[in-house]
Amino acid sequence: MVSNTAKQAQEVLSADFQTLVKDTEKLLAHTASLAGEQADELRAQINESLLRARETLKVTGEAAKVRSQEAVATAEDYVQTKPWQAIGIAAGVGFLVGLLATRH
Repeated sequence: MVSNTAKQAQEVLSADFQTLVKDTEKLLAHTASLAGEQADELRAQINESLLRARETLKVTGEAAKVRSQEAVATAEDYVQTKPWQAIGIAAGVGFLVGLLATRH
């Protein structure tokens, strides 16, 4: 459940970032009618920033995917090798959450 929530959050963040990149590309296209050396320089800088942002998003997404898969695998291994300790930890966390939820 936690991994699904994290995955959904990652997908939403990725979609939002891609939307931002697309909107910036549209803005860049609309400013194409602007003339002058400064406008050309600004468009080149924006385009370069977009390329870096895309690459960063790709690398970050891949790294997050690998880390989340490793975390899930580690948690599954721990639960399979030490089921009673996992149950105890889950019960303790549930108890603490219950205490915090009942406090006013």
